[in-house]
Amino acid sequence: MSEPAAQQPLAFAALVLALAGELVQGVHERVVAAGFDDLRPAHGFAFARISHGGATTAELAEHLGVTKQASAQLVDELVRKGYVERTPHPGDARARLLRLSERGWACTRAADAAAVAAVAPYQEALGAERFAALVRDLGALDPKGPIRPAW
Repeated sequence: MSEPAAQQPLAFAALVLALAGELVQGVHERVVAAGFDDLRPAHGFAFARISHGGATTAELAEHLGVTKQASAQLVDELVRKGYVERTPHPGDARARLLRLSERGWACTRAADAAAVAAVAPYQEALGAERFAALVRDLGALDPKGPIRPAW
């Protein structure tokens, strides 16, 4: 029996939030299993921004929805662990551009593979056609903003 129409918005919200949490956890567990055991899920959200042409600490703060100070602490940690490098900014001598190191790129590749593996059970449960339709339907909702942690 399907949900009454009045309950569908709540069911939708609960399901999307639960699936998002499962995916974040599933990706994180697989990234740790791939040898990147010194990272937290929040680091992956930072990698997602930095991997697209680099970013300043301020840009990363905006992307993550945190203060510049919190972003700077996260960056310091990622630099110390060898995932991120600070390079001269080509357009602003005062700023430093953050770029992924080779270790950061290796982790990003592991996270991509982890995401595919984490989604596989959903594809199998729905079948290829229904899964493709779900992806299209969710895309039609046109989500706004960056993918960021729900602090």
